[in-house]
Amino acid sequence: MEQSVEVRTDRRALVAAGVTVVLWASAFVAIRAAVQDYSPGALALGRLLAGSVTLGVILLVRREGLPSRKAWPGIVVSGVLWFGVYMVALNWGEQQVDAGTAAMVLGIGPVLMALLGGWLLKEGFPGRLLAGLAVSFAGAAVVGVSMSEGGASSVLGVGLCVLAAVSWAVAIMAQKPALKYASALQVTAYGCIVGTIACLPFAGQLLTEAARAPLSATLNLVYLGVFPTAVAFTTWAYALARTTAGKMGATTYAVPALVVAMAWVALGEVPGWLTFAGGLLCLAGVAVTRSRTTR
Repeated sequence: MEQSVEVRTDRRALVAAGVTVVLWASAFVAIRAAVQDYSPGALALGRLLAGSVTLGVILLVRREGLPSRKAWPGIVVSGVLWFGVYMVALNWGEQQVDAGTAAMVLGIGPVLMALLGGWLLKEGFPGRLLAGLAVSFAGAAVVGVSMSEGGASSVLGVGLCVLAAVSWAVAIMAQKPALKYASALQVTAYGCIVGTIACLPFAGQLLTEAARAPLSATLNLVYLGVFPTAVAFTTWAYALARTTAGKMGATTYAVPALVVAMAWVALGEVPGWLTFAGGLLCLAGVAVTRSRTTR
């Protein structure tokens, strides 16, 4: 009986993680369009405002109030680092380096999550997780190399992508304990609000740029706030509360493969054989981390 409950819980977490990676993959296409008309800080603030409004409405409908005081330290830290620092740094970094370089540098995030989770959260270092991470990281590197535009990258851009990856990993270490004292919706909603407050210095830029941006760019901004932020960050928190930070980090390696597939379908960008092979490696690594040993 206990094993069957565990399997059902893991399947729900896997479905939630799947929703997250699909929506996060779609964000790359939306960001590519919106970043032409919105600066990094303004794009982050606009996205967070849309996400906060969406999550606030859901909170009201579900009648979920304030989380426990014990959850607030993790909510504040993850809100500032992930919803604030990460989004601004990633937007800015992708203006300085090509997408391939950004993908390779961000690939250190899940590795850091597994290492920090094993150390700080006492999750241990399962062999399957480490093996899957190694395979997926190799796949992300292959995708990155295949997508690189001549290999010219600025030191600033690489540094910003490193900052984004480290902020993401540390934020998860704070978010995971908070989920013991608050629901996934509460942790996500109030974290998004904290991130919005942290990004308020970009309000002037957002107002100026929104006044002259085409409707398509603004719709992309709203989409980023509602789906890859409000929905995907909530499903991430739901899954994180039911599995380890290491496994959740490894699951995100499916994003590069999905981005390649979405760009192929939506933008007509046919992937080369190296990109295709890298995407398959990413998915294979994720499958290894989610596999179960026979009993």
